[in-house]
Amino acid sequence: MLRSALLNVMVAAARKAARSLTRDFREVEKLQVSVKGPGNFVSAADHRAEAILREELAKARPGYGFLGEEGGLIAGSDKTHTWIVDPLDGTTNFLHGIPQFCISIGLERQGTIIAGVIYNPIADELFTAERGKGAFLNDQRLRVAARRDLGEAVFACGLPHRGRGDLALFRSEFEAIQDKVAGLRRFGAAALDLAWVAAGRVDAYWERDISPWDIAAGLLLVREAGGFVTDASGKDTMMQTGSIVAGNEIMHHELLKLLKGAK
Repeated sequence: MLRSALLNVMVAAARKAARSLTRDFREVEKLQVSVKGPGNFVSAADHRAEAILREELAKARPGYGFLGEEGGLIAGSDKTHTWIVDPLDGTTNFLHGIPQFCISIGLERQGTIIAGVIYNPIADELFTAERGKGAFLNDQRLRVAARRDLGEAVFACGLPHRGRGDLALFRSEFEAIQDKVAGLRRFGAAALDLAWVAAGRVDAYWERDISPWDIAAGLLLVREAGGFVTDASGKDTMMQTGSIVAGNEIMHHELLKLLKGAK
């Protein structure tokens, strides 16, 4: 696959930050037995990865803005472009030595996501997409799953946890969906959940109370793989509302109906 100069910049930045994260991940298991625990170490790893991404992307596109999970919004001289970056999506997994985490980089141009990269360095899975040019995993073209029957489908979801999110609403949604599908999965990294929808590994995904950097790259991947993405009310305002629903046309439609019925 011949990548554009823009994607090459994003991929190079993701791979450089991934080298730092991978080194830190190998240290996490050793820290699990310490009294203090690995929490502070993982926070530092997160900040290091974001600093690398910011530096590498700024070198290639110095005028672009930068919205990162750790550092917030840094305005650029070019007001039409903003990098939207999660340097470590799946922090809790990383903290516990679970190899399900990734770097996510999206590029927004005048309110539209035009390019996305999601990289899981442990699996060496690189997901890429550009608007109008398709979605890829390690240079292989992606398509969302073609399943049409809810009874054969596996859905991914997010779970409210420790003071975050509406647990009562999730329980209602879970109850409405659980007996309609073949399985529900919680993997712990929203960007990878979206990438897996694009790859056809899961048929649909929903989550609430989520941040723009978690979904910017992934929503483009799903759409470029032939899927549908909206917020939980069916609108194209995921970045503003903090909810997201993704899947192929039928699964997306059915999941939206189930979620609306659960309220």
